[in-house]
Amino acid sequence: MSFNDLGSELLDEFDSYDDHECVRRFVLEDNIVAFIAVHNANLGPALGGCRMMPYATETEAVNDVLRLSRGMTYKNALAGLPLGGGKAVIIGDHRTQKTPELMQAMGAAVESFEGNYVTAEDSGSGEEDMVEIAKFTEHVTGLPPEMLEGSEYGELGGNPSPLTALGCYHGIKAAIAHRYNNKKTLADLTISIQGVGAVGLALAQLLKQDGAKLIITDISEEGLTRAKKELGDVEIVKPDEIFGVEADVFAPCAMGGILNDQTISELKVDIVAGAANNQLLASHHDKVLMGKEILYIPDYVINSGGVICVGYEYFRKSDYNPQDFNIERGSMVNHVERIGQTVTDNILAAQEQGRPTGETADQLAEEKFLKGGALADMNDDTSEEDQANYGSTGGTRLVQ
Repeated sequence: MSFNDLGSELLDEFDSYDDHECVRRFVLEDNIVAFIAVHNANLGPALGGCRMMPYATETEAVNDVLRLSRGMTYKNALAGLPLGGGKAVIIGDHRTQKTPELMQAMGAAVESFEGNYVTAEDSGSGEEDMVEIAKFTEHVTGLPPEMLEGSEYGELGGNPSPLTALGCYHGIKAAIAHRYNNKKTLADLTISIQGVGAVGLALAQLLKQDGAKLIITDISEEGLTRAKKELGDVEIVKPDEIFGVEADVFAPCAMGGILNDQTISELKVDIVAGAANNQLLASHHDKVLMGKEILYIPDYVINSGGVICVGYEYFRKSDYNPQDFNIERGSMVNHVERIGQTVTDNILAAQEQGRPTGETADQLAEEKFLKGGALADMNDDTSEEDQANYGSTGGTRLVQ
């Protein structure tokens, strides 16, 4: 393995460059190229997943790692985690080019940051890959639960997708409560879901349990067949038809960049709230949604359940816990459920300022990681009033 750090002269050419602390290029096994970017580590080690995709060019890969690492800084800050933002991308097809040796080399790449970057699973990587990475670095999370010692801490580790779905579920309920002034529930509404993979399907199950009518789509026929089998009575439409269906809430749970001038003009919904990262093709599209009187919940505000999950695992295995979290599953699930309150806070701040929710969310996050604003206290001694706002784990039906 070899590596070099990219200079600001090169990075200044990218619109997504935001004075990142470090962007490092690696040549791994079989001359496969990877990049790791640390955007901002003011709050703590930069945590973000390892993505493997067949990018057409290195330029495309650099742009993605810059964009995604910045997003992780904002997501971790608003999630109330003492963590910064980073990301790793590998240029290659995970179905044909990924090997244990490649992931072990990626572990050595992560180790080169000496703890300033912590990796986890992402698109194109999974638990088994984190096991290989862990052979060369301790700075990895998302490991199988059986690899974590200390049963007294409860079950941590493993696939974070159910927790991402759980956070989105609570965020959607908060958005509905605001948009309809507490006069409608999920049982009264139709939700259109784009993508029924691990997160989208888990979210669909939670929504259907509450009586929502579902309209779903996916580019994978296999995924749609599985969803139909598990969900039962749902409407299925073609991928390019999902934007124009009559629904109350649109939940993007696939790839990013799907909200643009064309697709927004087709929307017939009151709320956009889903798990996909980087849903807006361009930052101004939150203003376009606002102009259509569509309540947009920024993706990193609502989809942070997964990073909370792997964050708690990292706190457990590393003994890095500056906020004295109670590191057990119940506390972690409570933390995820509080995403509903974060969504409400974002909506109210945007309403008060008369600004789009995307702009307001950025401001709230920047107050934390740039200006040193206090992170949320997510311990078990949360007040009764807050528990009433946030909900409790006792009533949560977490899909596994």
